Amino acid sequence: MIPETTAPTRIFAGIDIGTLTCRLLIAELTSAGGLRELRSDRRILRLGQGVDRERVLRPDAMARVVATLKEWRQVIDGYHVDAATAVATSAVRDAGNRDEFLGLVQREAGFQVEIISGEEEARRTMLGIRSGLPSGVTDLLALDIGGGSTEFILDRPGQATLARSIDIGVVRLSERILHSDPPTPDEVQEARDWVRRETTAAIAAMPRSPGVMFVGTAGTITALAAMVQQLPAYEPARIHNYTLTLNMVKQLELQLLSCSKAQREGLPGLERGREDVIAAGAVILRTVMETLGMSSLLVSDLGLREGVLIHLAGGR
Repeated sequence: MIPETTAPTRIFAGIDIGTLTCRLLIAELTSAGGLRELRSDRRILRLGQGVDRERVLRPDAMARVVATLKEWRQVIDGYHVDAATAVATSAVRDAGNRDEFLGLVQREAGFQVEIISGEEEARRTMLGIRSGLPSGVTDLLALDIGGGSTEFILDRPGQATLARSIDIGVVRLSERILHSDPPTPDEVQEARDWVRRETTAAIAAMPRSPGVMFVGTAGTITALAAMVQQLPAYEPARIHNYTLTLNMVKQLELQLLSCSKAQREGLPGLERGREDVIAAGAVILRTVMETLGMSSLLVSDLGLREGVLIHLAGGR
């Protein structure tokens, strides 16, 4: 009798170096082509602090990220992964001293970081979103609100994925317009006008098909879903595939815009470190939903971090 053999387990690690948050995921590739999480972490490190105005990454911000990446390198080495990758998004794309940062990361932490475009960020985000959707979802319009940029991704079976990226994110909007604490009505209106103009231009060439599912991912949207449910701790199972309505978003936006940063600290569901940008996130989400005529949004806890791993696994 010939003994049965099984394919060796393949383990991958991916890091998403974002404008506000850095994320780690170590997972094994399942026989069905999905991911089984082995280890994950995320840290609000604010790499993009000041980049919108100064166009450079600050030394203290780079040091925070490099220290975390060195720590994560040791974690990854303990899993004997088949391959590891790290990608950087808006803040590093925009920074004039990005080469200095990339060299520092390679020397200190051993990662060769790939700077991905807004369109490539959107494509990999869609890979992550698709891996965790409810059955029966076909045509999909995804929204990814980041720290420095926001991506719109239209994905329909049998057709090329369409992606548009705008240079508005929660950090950029907070630093450029929402200076007061809390923001003034004039600041909020200026922010809405900017988001509306950029959103309208971004989606102008995207065909709108009836029955398209509107899905949102990344920290702002998952934080708002946690706040609506007043979760005392982050619970992925209660956030993933949760439906946020426009009315919920309006109520949250009103609450957040009436509070100072200090008053937002400790609000149920709000991750520590996000209190100074969550109001900007609510303004972006509400304005985008109103501009697109969307009354609800399906929340995905999966996104770029998972898509980076799926892309890495597929490439092998």
